Amino acid sequence: MKKSVFIGALALAGVSGGMAAAGTLDDVKARGTLNCGVSTGLVGFAAPDANGEWQGFDVAVCRAVAAAVLGDASAVEFVPTTGKTRFTALASGEIDMLARNTTWTFSRDVDLKFEFVGVNYYDGQGFMVPAELGVSSAKDLDGATVCIQTGTTTELNLADFFRANGISYEPVPIETNAEAQPLYLEGACDVYTTDASGLAATRAAFEDPSAHVVLPEIISKEPLGPLVRHGDNEWGDIVRWTLNALITAEELGVTSDNVADKAAAADPATPEINRLLGTEGTLGEMLGLDAQWAVRALSVSGNYAEIFEDNIGESTAIGLARGLNASYTDGGLLYSPPFR
Repeated sequence: MKKSVFIGALALAGVSGGMAAAGTLDDVKARGTLNCGVSTGLVGFAAPDANGEWQGFDVAVCRAVAAAVLGDASAVEFVPTTGKTRFTALASGEIDMLARNTTWTFSRDVDLKFEFVGVNYYDGQGFMVPAELGVSSAKDLDGATVCIQTGTTTELNLADFFRANGISYEPVPIETNAEAQPLYLEGACDVYTTDASGLAATRAAFEDPSAHVVLPEIISKEPLGPLVRHGDNEWGDIVRWTLNALITAEELGVTSDNVADKAAAADPATPEINRLLGTEGTLGEMLGLDAQWAVRALSVSGNYAEIFEDNIGESTAIGLARGLNASYTDGGLLYSPPFR
């Protein structure tokens, strides 16, 4: 009797779980648009260009998912969110996924009931100060006023760092990067702290970037990545493996320039490329998509390396080196499970 009840419960859980998982994918297909949560504006990561078109490193992930699912990279509604509003927007269903410089933490994963699908940028928190202050270390910031975004891990890390070093600070609460910039430039705060990548993007937008210094200390681990709601397993798989497709394509040498040729016919010498691009196997079917899903995703902005270099790499105003975000084959942390 107990065994049958247990099996019945498992069966029911499987049915309900499947229904929950199918929800977002079905909603996105029915709507014909992916609702993607992004920042309120961080150049290089997510910000409207002069024509009002959203561009950036995180934006590219949203567009890749839209291409994979809907066959149209432009079928994305970008929803600007702050540190305070982003999780409510995702939990309520206002957005289908969040791609917004968001740190993967225990409490966000477990307590807030979200599913981080991977890491698209390995980061850490840093500090930026005006060069004229003559400060060379964050440990010299005793008594400083600090612009800090509320509702973020940055806020918590800041308190930990100052307490651990026996120094004090006065917080200047802000909600968005756009709010922080004028306050910092006007001297309302001595220091701006956020993820180091965010500091680089902010500094690059200043009229005279050389007048500002990013201090050497990195005081935290900030694995940033896209996330979806718990219980949405099929949708989580789609977003996760779209990100993995971008990462794996770099490793395998599949680019925006050659993806169409490689997808035209299977090459017996490159079995994982064949599986990735759908010329053999049934990986697309396993996701509830067609065989060409990854081809479409990679045709938008290319592989991970192309997206990185075009938006935030060393040839851009942001000027970020790959560092930890290099492929594991080049000594970095970037690594995808195999397409098998």
